[in-house]
Amino acid sequence: MRKLLAFLIIGSQFLASCDSEPAPDTTPNPEPTVNAPGKAGLNLPENNKECEQGNISGNSASVDFNWDASTETTSYALEITNLDTQENISKTGITDTATEVTLERGHPYSWKVISRNSGAVNTSSDTWKFYLSGDGESNFAPFPASAVYPTPGATVTPENGKVTLQWENVQDPDGDTVTYTLFADSVDGSQTPPAEWKNITATSMEINVNSNTVYYWKVITSDGTNSSTSVTYTFKTT
Repeated sequence: MRKLLAFLIIGSQFLASCDSEPAPDTTPNPEPTVNAPGKAGLNLPENNKECEQGNISGNSASVDFNWDASTETTSYALEITNLDTQENISKTGITDTATEVTLERGHPYSWKVISRNSGAVNTSSDTWKFYLSGDGESNFAPFPASAVYPTPGATVTPENGKVTLQWENVQDPDGDTVTYTLFADSVDGSQTPPAEWKNITATSMEINVNSNTVYYWKVITSDGTNSSTSVTYTFKTT
């Protein structure tokens, strides 16, 4: 009797184990890897040149933008900046490698293309500049200078009480030789500069600074006929 009872218990346990379903697999599926998009190569408008205009309406004109396709890319964003007003114009969701934008004439512009896909990383092209001329212009102002060092808003450590300011070598749409005048002070970046900061051909200047002070600086670029003014940059000394 005992043997029969033990056999029935073991058998019931065996049947229960056969009827039970295996535990579900809770291992999460790995997220698919999305490669970063490649870098687009710019074609038109040409860098540091006067731009060819399309349809003109009053003080505006259409501009054709064109670039090379980049790898691993599903869409592009075109970013344009008016270098006189610092107004930004963006056009997103572009699936081709060309688009048209209407811009105000008589201003220098910069532009770049951002390559995008479903991943978290976007890739920027180089930044190019062009000039969109207005009516009656025969000599164009040089492009405004951009800061190289210090980078805008940076905190820097002076060396022997001095900091060297550096800006890019500016191109003129007409190919004219340009000179620079540097403004740098702790007030607003518009105080009268010393004579040795005016009409220079160098793209850097060492200035005396105080510690723990915010400085403002800008560069006026001239081709002898027309001039352009950079934005006012800041940096702080330690």
